[in-house]
Amino acid sequence: MDYFNRRHFLFASAAAAQAALAQQTGDRIRTAMIGTGNRGSYVLRGILEEPNARVVALCDIKPDRLDAAASSAAKDNPKTYTDWRRVIDNKEVDAVFIATPPHLHSEMAIAALKAGKHVYCEKPIGVTAGQVKELVQAAKGINRVFVAGQQLRSHQQLKEGVSKIHQGEIGELLMVKAQRHATADLNHEGSSADWYFDVTKSGGYLIEQSVHNLDVCNWVIGAHPTRATGFGGVQLYKNDPPGRTIMDNASLTFEYPSGLKLSFTQNVFHPAGMPCGGQYVHVFGSKASVDLLYAMNEYPLPKGEVKVIAEPRQEPRHAHTTAFYDCIINGAPNPADITVGATAALTSILGHEAMVRERIVSWNELGVEV
Repeated sequence: MDYFNRRHFLFASAAAAQAALAQQTGDRIRTAMIGTGNRGSYVLRGILEEPNARVVALCDIKPDRLDAAASSAAKDNPKTYTDWRRVIDNKEVDAVFIATPPHLHSEMAIAALKAGKHVYCEKPIGVTAGQVKELVQAAKGINRVFVAGQQLRSHQQLKEGVSKIHQGEIGELLMVKAQRHATADLNHEGSSADWYFDVTKSGGYLIEQSVHNLDVCNWVIGAHPTRATGFGGVQLYKNDPPGRTIMDNASLTFEYPSGLKLSFTQNVFHPAGMPCGGQYVHVFGSKASVDLLYAMNEYPLPKGEVKVIAEPRQEPRHAHTTAFYDCIINGAPNPADITVGATAALTSILGHEAMVRERIVSWNELGVEV
């Protein structure tokens, strides 16, 4: 059985019990947000649009962010905290969203699960294999919904495209080529600069950002890689900002169980307007190939008429947030459970370790069962 179909940690009986409780009480899911920065404030807007949610607690260590969040959630009159542990201890909280710097994700999610909360944890769910392993172990046997913030899993056009590829639309998968190129480094004076450039806190671009791209690659391939190799470094932003420990470029190859190879590159110095920039996932098959992100164009082999395999549609901005509440209330299928979240994070960590160790690193060396 492939890992995408393994629902080790989401139990239908628990979801049904929660749904029954919600129907009996007629109350909305009492929700807390830990981390109200750029990402947290965006997700908070989605929570506030949910008819089944009520924001009862907000937490951040930065007063300006906390005040702004409290103002945006004023209709729910939430309590505010600077210590996240007080949020976890709050018996009035049913569900917790975690949108802090990544090195805190695992610890906070474990505490929330053990306290009986449903958890939406932003990606990556950990920046080391050890953090991921601890969260996976904590999630075993806990009858609560856990959703990882791999929000592309709730993108309907992508779902359709991946489904058609799995049904054999382009034949046997042969290779995947993907990239995430940006025109500039993260803002050195921005609100996240105090943690992002520390690899122990963010994991760097590959783990903090490309976890999305690599998750899509795993999704369409239907497996996780068995090993990886590659190189990375700092070519442009050397010691900029001072003390920087994250790389500004990466070039990696991942191998999957079938022998299929994924070639992945990332950089933050791709000039605007220069061809082949931005993000893409190109999936090569024995009958055709697909530009999986955005365009969804299918190019037949050896040649033929190009067609679109999944028509674009208006994607709800907060579909992943809605899916979280749908899991809790209705027992709906989980788009990004602990297995998806762990595998995405571990794929990124595998690539990072290959670059740091400057050798081929196997999946088994990470020491995590998913």
